[in-house]
Amino acid sequence: MLEHVLGSASLAKESLVYSYGRSFNGFAAKLSPPEVDTFSKMERVISVIPNHKLHLHTTHSWEFMDFSPGKIRPQEEGNIVIGFLDSGIWPESESFNDEGMSPPPAKWKGKCHNITCNNKIIGARYYNSEGLYPTTEFKSPRDAIGHGTHTSSTAAGREVDGASFLGLAKGTATGGVPNARIAVYKVCWDMLGCSNADILAAFDDAIADGVDILSMSLGSDDPQPFFDDALAIGAFHAMKHGVLSSASAGNSGPSPATASNLAPWMLTVAASSMDRKFISQVVLGNGEIYPGIAVNSFKLNGTSFPLVWAGDVANYSGGNGLLNAKNCLPGSLNSNKIAGKIVLCNSVLGDYTGVVMANGLGAIVSFPIPFLIDIALSYPLPATQVKTGDGDAILEYIRTTENPIGTILVGETWKDIMAPYVASFSSRGPNRLNPEILKPDITAPGLDILAAWSPVASPSGSPFDTRKVKFNVISGTSMSCPHASAVAAYVKALHPNWSPAAIKSAIMTTANVMDPRKNDDHEFAYGAGHVNPLAATNPGLVYNASEADYIHFLCKQGYNTSTLKQITGESNASCDGIVPGRAWDLNYPTFGVAVEDGQSVNATFTRTVTNVASANSTYRVTVQMPSSVNVEVHPKELSFSTVGEKKTFTVKVSGPKMVEQPIQSGTIVWKDGVHVVRSPLIVYTITPNSMTTSPFRPTERIGFGANSNNWNMHF
Repeated sequence: MLEHVLGSASLAKESLVYSYGRSFNGFAAKLSPPEVDTFSKMERVISVIPNHKLHLHTTHSWEFMDFSPGKIRPQEEGNIVIGFLDSGIWPESESFNDEGMSPPPAKWKGKCHNITCNNKIIGARYYNSEGLYPTTEFKSPRDAIGHGTHTSSTAAGREVDGASFLGLAKGTATGGVPNARIAVYKVCWDMLGCSNADILAAFDDAIADGVDILSMSLGSDDPQPFFDDALAIGAFHAMKHGVLSSASAGNSGPSPATASNLAPWMLTVAASSMDRKFISQVVLGNGEIYPGIAVNSFKLNGTSFPLVWAGDVANYSGGNGLLNAKNCLPGSLNSNKIAGKIVLCNSVLGDYTGVVMANGLGAIVSFPIPFLIDIALSYPLPATQVKTGDGDAILEYIRTTENPIGTILVGETWKDIMAPYVASFSSRGPNRLNPEILKPDITAPGLDILAAWSPVASPSGSPFDTRKVKFNVISGTSMSCPHASAVAAYVKALHPNWSPAAIKSAIMTTANVMDPRKNDDHEFAYGAGHVNPLAATNPGLVYNASEADYIHFLCKQGYNTSTLKQITGESNASCDGIVPGRAWDLNYPTFGVAVEDGQSVNATFTRTVTNVASANSTYRVTVQMPSSVNVEVHPKELSFSTVGEKKTFTVKVSGPKMVEQPIQSGTIVWKDGVHVVRSPLIVYTITPNSMTTSPFRPTERIGFGANSNNWNMHF
């Protein structure tokens, strides 16, 4: 095909980047716009999509969830392979030792390229369609930035005693399924991001290699229609082959409608806290003490040093004024005035770089955005982050004291009695592409997670940081995603024949209830609730869904036969006879009603549940909903005589006109005396044109910002 379009075999060979054929048919090639147009018109071509780039989204957590990794059914766990689309892995980490592990499962067809694998890491490939390798990178699956090492060890790392970040959070580090196997697909590169071409090549290999679960801590800041979304397309093909894709929701919170990875065949994971937080206190010369949030390993041994406010020490000769200086931006501070001193920064960006560059001894960062004070960052110098009010008090002390002094204490861990609550950065719903499908699906620990790290990567992300660590503490939906991936692998180990939708349903309907008083965005922040690993293995009932169900969903959303093929890759895919409408009939474990502002509430859902527990059981329904919304479920009782039996019920939701009302949320719960099958039901208002409302017409292309081609790892 390339030779036909380009005119010669040599040009075709030069253009070809990848040929996908192990799990789906396609190829990646370097083409000019006219050549793309020619291909788009060819009868044999289903779709042509640009090579967008994604970004990476970034072990007390298992104890926090009352789960003991690796203690139950370790042999079955060893049959499960988790594939990680990420930045690679550091294979020599203690978290990936294979002591006592048997050879890989007989089904495994993967390979290891340019690194040595073992019975723990059984596959390692790398993809770089652009052929560009920064000097910081390895031309192999080896991890140069730490992200992939951290996520893979969070999900499936072996037990490592005495793990810590330079003495902080010392204990035993372990993944959720320490006996499961790891397969690495390096698609993300330092400074370059993660390209569509590489991602699709990784999906093609991972599916054919025989992975059971895919974990993807990456995504786009601007969700794209599924036919233009490499992760959605790849995950669809994975679903067809029985593989569940677990993905991070993104780090653009707490703004609404920011969640990414919105396809209903993916498990989309938000990030929440656990009952441990990292504190580094500021002690002033007047005896006042202010708690700060930081992962601070530097010891000043209680010695006090001179304190200065960054706004008083601007580098005017370098062209910097008060604004740059107080934000401690690079080059903004006068090194003659801050050398050997602790600097107070009033930083909108949370920056400290100017202090390091000007040889300051330490930094106190007063962050003016109160909802971001939950993130404990690591710095390349003694530093901590304080609330705005505390920062103001410290500034007042500096201004009213002739020789102000202070110190920053080494970090320690405190118990957070408010946990769990959703992290401020975690991307929120509602779903911009399909308002009736609640996203994110679930939340899991993603704040201050200790896991393995690449020793060549800066633990703080700063080029000034020369520390080398084996374990690091970082935050992000990138960290919550592998927690959910591990739970999915655990469920798959105990129920190897369950479909991806069944596993996803089990995780969602058994989730622990989150406290809405701690989360203003309610289900838009945490989805069905907080993941509960043990309960997910025995859900009682599951909401199953097949490829045909998702195709019907896409057709209802306004996709036509042509655009449908761009996702499924099948020439016989068709939307004939399906009238576009709401997504209320997709057999999803949650219920969403998006009402245009000023309209009344009127929705009817049809759901089918499958019995996966006792042969003879009867479930009765209860509904919890604000009185302003009426919910009727028929029938109110479901009786099963066999395992695998299916029963269908309907849910009718009605209510008066809604005008700028906040989310009205409740639950539909089925109980049989042993199992509790809980599904959130949300009703909320949307304004016309506030998002891409259902039904979505693929021919009405959405306009994205200039950065829509830049995809991030979700740090």
